[in-house]
Amino acid sequence: MKTLNKELQASITPRKALEILREGNNRFINNLKAHRDLLEQVNETRDGQWPFATILSCIDSRTSAELIFDQGLGDVFSVRIAGNIVNTDILGSMEFACKVAGSKLIVVLGHSKCGAVKGACDHVEMGNLTELLSKIQPAVYQETNTTSDRNASNSVFVENVAQINVKRSVKNIIERSNVLEQMLQNGQIGIVGAMHNIETGEVMFYDDVTFIKDELNPNFSLENLQ
Repeated sequence: MKTLNKELQASITPRKALEILREGNNRFINNLKAHRDLLEQVNETRDGQWPFATILSCIDSRTSAELIFDQGLGDVFSVRIAGNIVNTDILGSMEFACKVAGSKLIVVLGHSKCGAVKGACDHVEMGNLTELLSKIQPAVYQETNTTSDRNASNSVFVENVAQINVKRSVKNIIERSNVLEQMLQNGQIGIVGAMHNIETGEVMFYDDVTFIKDELNPNFSLENLQ
């Protein structure tokens, strides 16, 4: 696999970036890892980096973006925080990744059986974790399909909340960053939500929170954020 350079990065559209990640995940779940000389990539990226995607994921040790999307050194910006939540520092990092460093796609990647989501479902309070989990609480309250056993012991409830949390994070990125919203409207970047199944390794991308302005989506709008 070629190491990304400025010219290759410039040639990648937001839609193509999404396809590259899909293809990488397909290789991962089929144990067909692409051949890379990582030490060579260290040398080839020593003077700069040109990642094509920025992935916000959980700190869960089973959800390494580089691994589950089969990417190499210099390919993706990896932003990790428990519960894949959004805060000001993360927004600033994404603005740098896209506006300054040329990344073409933002992915908000949740995962099944998320411990942070379970903590929010159980209203856990513990030190600084309390404030972090409070950012997931709106997704807990927004889940209205479950009428009983609204806690971490109910796996269906947990997965519903995790999905809502991903979609809320996508919405928060667009609503809280004028820089990224403008780039999205101009077709310079795309934003998508996705869920990683830790049992199979498969990543499912959510069509209803896939925002890419191109010839495949001529009626692009952000109405789905409502």
